[in-house]
Amino acid sequence: MSNSYIAIVGGANMDIQGFPYEKFIPRDSNPGKIKVSLGGVGRNIGENLVKLGIETRLLSVIGDDPYGYAILKEAKLIGLDMRDTLVLKGESTSTYLSILDESGDMAAAISYMDICENMSVDFIKEKRNVIEDSKLCVIDTNIPREVIEYIVTTYQGTDFFLDTVSTAKAKKVKEVIGYFHTIKPNKIEAQMLTGIEIKDDDDLKRASEYFLAKGVRRVFISLGDNGIFYNDGSSIAHIQVPKIRVINATGAGDAFMAALAYGHYYNLSIKESANMAVAASILALSHEDTINPDISVQSIKSKMKEINLCWKDI
Repeated sequence: MSNSYIAIVGGANMDIQGFPYEKFIPRDSNPGKIKVSLGGVGRNIGENLVKLGIETRLLSVIGDDPYGYAILKEAKLIGLDMRDTLVLKGESTSTYLSILDESGDMAAAISYMDICENMSVDFIKEKRNVIEDSKLCVIDTNIPREVIEYIVTTYQGTDFFLDTVSTAKAKKVKEVIGYFHTIKPNKIEAQMLTGIEIKDDDDLKRASEYFLAKGVRRVFISLGDNGIFYNDGSSIAHIQVPKIRVINATGAGDAFMAALAYGHYYNLSIKESANMAVAASILALSHEDTINPDISVQSIKSKMKEINLCWKDI
C-alpha cells in the first residue's frame, strides 16, 4: 500500500568490532574480544525501524559472498524488506572494521564500502516506485553523490531524511542540502556544510537557520556529550542529556535517526521526535550490540520516563 512504509537508500555491511579488556593502547596488541555482526548505516536504521513496528524497504548493494547472503538471511528473519537490493556477482560485501576504546567509543576504524559505488542512477530509475510510494525516504551518504542528487531532485513529492555518516561523506550533499526535509549532522559536519564555526548556542542557531533558509524543514545537530540542538523555524531548543555508562557508541546515531523517522511517520512534533530519538540513542549506547535487541516503542517510552532531560529553549 502506498505510504505505508519507509524507504531507505544506503549502506549494508558486515561489522567487525574489537573491545579491549583494559585501557586501549595504540600501536599495540590489546587483549580483548571481537564481535562480528551485521551493520551499515542504512541497514541499521532499517533494523531499528522494523523493531519499532514500521514496514521498511532497503535499497542497498551487496556482493554474492557469505557476508552478503548473511545480510539477506537476517533481513528475512527480522522482516526487513531487501528484495530490491542490488546483489553483484563476484563482488565483496562492504566490511566495517572498528576498534573501541575502554570507554566504548571508537578508537580507530577502516570502512571498506567500495561496492556502494556500484549503485547507479539507472538502478534507481528501475526502483523509483520504492521511493515514490514511501511515506518518507532515508538516505545515507555511503551511496554515490550523483545518485543522491538524482533522487532528491527528481522525486520531489517525497520527504527525504539525511544521515550524513561522516564529515568526508557529508560533502556529497553540500549543494543539495535544501532538498532534505530532516537532517542530523554532528557539530563538525554542520560546520563543514555551513561554513559557520560553532562555539555556543548562538552559533548553533545561526547554523540551523542556514539550513532552514536552504529549504530544510527540521534540523537536529548532534553535540555528543553536550546533547542535541534542534530547530524547525518555530521550535528551537538545546537538550542536555544525562551522563550514562557507554558500552558501545557505534549504533547511537542509527537509533536516533530511526526514531526521527518514526516520529515523522506518525506526525509527532519536533519536541516529541527529539525526546524519542534521545531515548533511543541512549538505549543503543547502553548495549554491546550495535543495535540494542530490546529496542521497541515501549522500551523507548520507558526510557523517556526514566531519563532526566534538561531542555533549554532558545
